[in-house]
Order: sequence, then C-alpha cells, then structure tokens
Amino acid sequence: MDGDRKYRQHGYHDSDRGSESYRSERPRLPGPKPPLDITGPKLPRLVQNVVASRCFSCTIALSPDTDFKGLCPKCGAALHCCKQCVNFDSSTRFQCLKPIPARIPLKDQANTCELFEPRVTVARDVSPSGMMKNVDNGVVQAPRNANAARAAFDSLFKK
Repeated sequence: MDGDRKYRQHGYHDSDRGSESYRSERPRLPGPKPPLDITGPKLPRLVQNVVASRCFSCTIALSPDTDFKGLCPKCGAALHCCKQCVNFDSSTRFQCLKPIPARIPLKDQANTCELFEPRVTVARDVSPSGMMKNVDNGVVQAPRNANAARAAFDSLFKK
C-alpha cells in the first residue's frame, strides 16, 4: 500500500486507526462543560430602549400623550396622515397594508382614516450628540472647531 502513494508522510490514509479511537483516551466528566472563565460570564453593556413615536418629517420624538389629530410641535406637519401610520407601505396597493376602499392621494396631508395607528419606533437611549462625558468634570460641551479640539486633546496628556 505504501507503493501507491506519492508521498511518504503519514496522514488520513493511514490504516493503523481502524475501529479504535485515535484520540487519547481521557475520562469524560458527566454533566455540562464548565465555563472557561471561572469568575462568570461577562455581561454586555446594556443600553436602554426608548419606545416613542417620531414625526415623519423632522423625526422629533413625540411625547406619549401627543394628540395625533393635530400638528407636529416642531415642524408643523400633520400627524394624522398616511406617512405617520404603522400601516403605510409604499409597495402595496393604495400604499396601505389594510384594505381601504379608495386611494388617499396625498400621503403627507391630514386625513380622516379610521384605520390610522401611529407608528412607534424603538431606539437606543443615548446622551445628546453635542455632549461628551468627562470623568473629572462631569459633562462638557463637544469642541466646536479645530483649536478647541486640539486644546481638549492636549489637556488629556498634560503633566
């Protein structure tokens, strides 16, 4: 059998394995495998979720007690419209997931649809983008220009 091989290295064609196990015989412990880290699992840094409706036009978060019959407090867009509805889908007939009898032509204008349900989004609760946390001073403003950024960077490494 060795004559029909091109190379003489031992490998998976070796017949010395047979039916017996080629792994070293170690006693197996009953039960589940112990974790590698004895101190316990590392928990991920969990970020809080915020469930809120947002204006379709300016994406401002609307309070839970918002009256959707009115207008957006920031941009003045109508809130009881197709674009604000959870059933709005541009790829379906009449652009609505519910069976409506007639097409509503202006999707961003106020309407009187009884099937309206406000769209609710889930987002991460993070600090405002214009603020940065500093361990020593609490919360500070983000730098507004290159000189302020350079000064903030140099202050990190001053002696």
